[in-house]
Amino acid sequence: MKKKDLLTIRDLDREELSGLLQLASNIKLHPERYTSTLKGKALALIFEKPSLRTRLSFDVGIHQLGGFSVSLGQSEINLGKRESIHDVAKNLERMAQGVMVRTFAHSIVEEMAATMSIPVVNGLTDYSHPCQALADYFTIGELKGKLAGLHLCYVGDGNNVARSLMFAGARLGVHVTVTCPAGYEPDEASVRTARNDAKSTGSQIVINRDPVEAVAGADVVYTDVWASMGQESDQEERRRIFRPFQVNGQLMEKAGRGALFMHCLPAHRGDEVTDEVIDGPASVVFHQAENRLHVQKALLVELMRSR
Repeated sequence: MKKKDLLTIRDLDREELSGLLQLASNIKLHPERYTSTLKGKALALIFEKPSLRTRLSFDVGIHQLGGFSVSLGQSEINLGKRESIHDVAKNLERMAQGVMVRTFAHSIVEEMAATMSIPVVNGLTDYSHPCQALADYFTIGELKGKLAGLHLCYVGDGNNVARSLMFAGARLGVHVTVTCPAGYEPDEASVRTARNDAKSTGSQIVINRDPVEAVAGADVVYTDVWASMGQESDQEERRRIFRPFQVNGQLMEKAGRGALFMHCLPAHRGDEVTDEVIDGPASVVFHQAENRLHVQKALLVELMRSR
């Protein structure tokens, strides 16, 4: 990797993305070959948002690579309040060889990366969720046998996950359609950026407001919660607005034959997805969740091996 950090999926060019996914495949097939790759190296894990998959996959991952982790919650750090982000970063770089941050404002990971000489990995911000997109496209490639030319349809809020899927799809040659209610689309700057990246791979980035039209023939149907962390006060209004965008059996029937159903989890069953879909034969949500471990191990190897 040319950069020392992963803050958004656009920090990886097409070759780096493909190489990282191949490394993840190697690690998943032969984990025994990597058990001492990061021997003795410390990964600091900072959580300002609740976490299940991110915490478990990074914690287990660094241990399986021979390193160890130190988990720091909001009560220990309280970034920017108890202590400045700059001072926290300067302390961390003296004692750890890498940092993963799961927080709200994307500016926090940007400031930490600019301050520290050690790698910073974005475990989730309001703007971007690059590790999720890596796991998603790794899963699709693993199950479909290819990525270029496939059609992924994201149904729901144009949030950090939708944005990361667009960015990665554009780099990998995957056609990405985002279908959502008016006013909830991904921001125009991100759409424009993804479309510019897509020119070199021939993929298409489409924004659509009709879920039935959008999923027609799709190879992958993807959704996420309608109200992300920090939007709980809008949950009832969003439930009303997004109801026509629920992924249910009828909608999945419009997708292509053999279409996969994906969700980054946690799922609000009965809202964005029904039980018949998330528990049905098309669903790969837990396979997708497991692959967070393998792609993040690959990422840690790439970023921390020479530290």
